[in-house]
Amino acid sequence: MTTVSPTPDTTPLKSTITTAKPAEAPSPPPAMRLRELAFGAAVAAAVRAAARLRVADALDETPASAAELALVVDTEPAPLRRLLRALCCYGIFSETPEGKFVHTEMSRLLREDDPNSLRYISLWCTEPWTWDVWPRLEDAVRSGTTVFPETFGKGFFEYLHQDAGESAQVFNRAMTTSSVQSARDVAELLDLTGVSSVADIGGGQGHVLASLLEKHPSVQGTLLDLPGVVARADARLRDGGALADRVRIVPGDCREEIPVGVDLYVIKNILEWDDESTRRTLRNVVEAARPGARVVIIENLVDDTPSMRFTTAMDLLLLLNVGGAKHTRESLVSRLSEAGLRVGEISPVNAYLHAFECRVP
Repeated sequence: MTTVSPTPDTTPLKSTITTAKPAEAPSPPPAMRLRELAFGAAVAAAVRAAARLRVADALDETPASAAELALVVDTEPAPLRRLLRALCCYGIFSETPEGKFVHTEMSRLLREDDPNSLRYISLWCTEPWTWDVWPRLEDAVRSGTTVFPETFGKGFFEYLHQDAGESAQVFNRAMTTSSVQSARDVAELLDLTGVSSVADIGGGQGHVLASLLEKHPSVQGTLLDLPGVVARADARLRDGGALADRVRIVPGDCREEIPVGVDLYVIKNILEWDDESTRRTLRNVVEAARPGARVVIIENLVDDTPSMRFTTAMDLLLLLNVGGAKHTRESLVSRLSEAGLRVGEISPVNAYLHAFECRVP
């Protein structure tokens, strides 16, 4: 996409304004804060609009006016300025005294080319179906189960793949982006001393596995997930890939069987759909593993974490769309112990994830 550069000269980049931080504002009184929270949908809609319009991609390192940006993103200047003004209130973009807009740390995360981009995550959290289920949170809280089938006439994943193809693509891109970013953190955290084989159970496209194998050249790996998922495995793991000779790709459902015997099992972000799926998966790991094998469970938590506002929101969305739930530290330890695993150290992977080190008796 063409980016805005309203002063087409050869001025060195370092002389331009690259990032502006929003001015520190006093904390609003409770009544104002509650009003702001009640209008939270407006903030989510503004983030979505900016992501869809690719405003962050259009803005380069030179300050640009709303009129200049509007030419690139194909909008009317006045409403675009209103959108940017609203986003600036939350530190997403900043306005200069001259009335031009510049990037902030958060606005850069809406760029698709940023290595830590959250563009697809932002789109996924605000997909059209979310606006239909959020108003029914009261019903889900009363019943304790998903409202999705009643709202759309079918289950969440069935609807996604049959009726909402664009949303399914956004979901895949968001999950891939998130997995790639967290895979680096997982590889940095896990000590593979004494490990010669590792399996990524329900590992999606295998980004965690690929990161581990790249860091540990002597380790062999197995990726297990549903056939349609592993068919799109990370290119490094497939035939002809840099890691293919050290990888076995196993199509299967971890809730039914885990036909893999390794030193280390990694299970990341798949124990949140429902208790029965969690119990079956953990039971299958214990049955497949040899005594003394390591099992590392990696999950978001809704307690004791700096990301609680995000994870508790995701927890409510899970209730709405599939009837699932994010774990507390206590609930996850309980599930692991019930399965027969010996729970050891619990460590933060990053601000969003915790790793539970376990052993098979």
